[in-house]
Amino acid sequence: MSRPAERTKVRREPQNILLRLGETLVLPGRSEAPWVAVGKRAALAGSCILITALIVYFQRFDYSNAAGGVVSLLDAFYFATVSLSTTGYGDIAPITPWARLINILVITPLRLIFLITLVGSTVEVLTNRGRLAFREQRWRKSLRDHTIIIGFGVKGRAAAQTLLENGYRPSQVVVIGNDQDSVNAATQMGCAAIVGDARQDSVLIDAEIATARTAVVATDNDDTTVLITLAARRLAPQVKIVAAAREMQHAPALRQSGADIIIPGSEASGRLMAVSLLSPDAGGMMIDLLDPTEGLRITQRPVAASEVGASPHTHRAEREVILAVIRDGRVHRFERTDVAPLRPTDEVIVIQIDEDEEDESGT
Repeated sequence: MSRPAERTKVRREPQNILLRLGETLVLPGRSEAPWVAVGKRAALAGSCILITALIVYFQRFDYSNAAGGVVSLLDAFYFATVSLSTTGYGDIAPITPWARLINILVITPLRLIFLITLVGSTVEVLTNRGRLAFREQRWRKSLRDHTIIIGFGVKGRAAAQTLLENGYRPSQVVVIGNDQDSVNAATQMGCAAIVGDARQDSVLIDAEIATARTAVVATDNDDTTVLITLAARRLAPQVKIVAAAREMQHAPALRQSGADIIIPGSEASGRLMAVSLLSPDAGGMMIDLLDPTEGLRITQRPVAASEVGASPHTHRAEREVILAVIRDGRVHRFERTDVAPLRPTDEVIVIQIDEDEEDESGT
């Protein structure tokens, strides 16, 4: 049974990275580059030292110097560093009430900010690790009947985009990619992603293949696709596997490996180009059916109560055309006479026409 045809807007979010053994799990969320965070803290600590040193230097006549003489700029920075780190030695100390008041009202708060900055960095690292571990644990507990997309090139991205546009929640799509760029693209859609080689069992297990409903294998190499399909079928006998084949001669190997549906990528594109040359309008219509922005969509749905008993040949529905009837797990094309009348347990494959498209056409 297909998911609802209602479209959802794809979310664009930065990503948060969880380093793991062997691969990288990436969950959608906000994060900050490590060098940016370190730079901010270093700048704040340096500012505290600079402000304190300037205060002491401008009040140098209000300070005593155990080494003798007036407090110099170097002495001021020395006092700032040992004072803010609470390791002051007393060799430079305020001796006037005004200087001591400034120490209480200004330098002491700067000392606290300095210490919080240093200690806070360590605490934040530990907190982030705990928070990310909690997010991962919560994500895994809620991950059931999800779809795994293996390979996030042109085919994988198009598959993810189509699922999200047709009602899938981004949290129910997990992407496995070989490089960080493709994984970042997946998390920008709101999907969780894993950097790793899907031929390894550990990567598929990390994607919770055992509880997945479907897996899309969309790599650019048929040999790799066969190995991934074998591994996925062995780990999850119940999962429905859709595999893309660059060459149809590899389809038997993919089917023996456990693929339920095989999509011939290169040959299908070649046939579509030939149809477009021989029958330009027919080829354009087929392309429109694959592009949801054109107002036409092929989808599968259960038979409605009002359609039970009707014939698929004479059935007329607003903004729909029946292409096939699915009965007892078998697909029957609409011209078959033995599929009439429609039954409550049947499903139909239809071409749906968007309301906006119909309004624009004036029908």
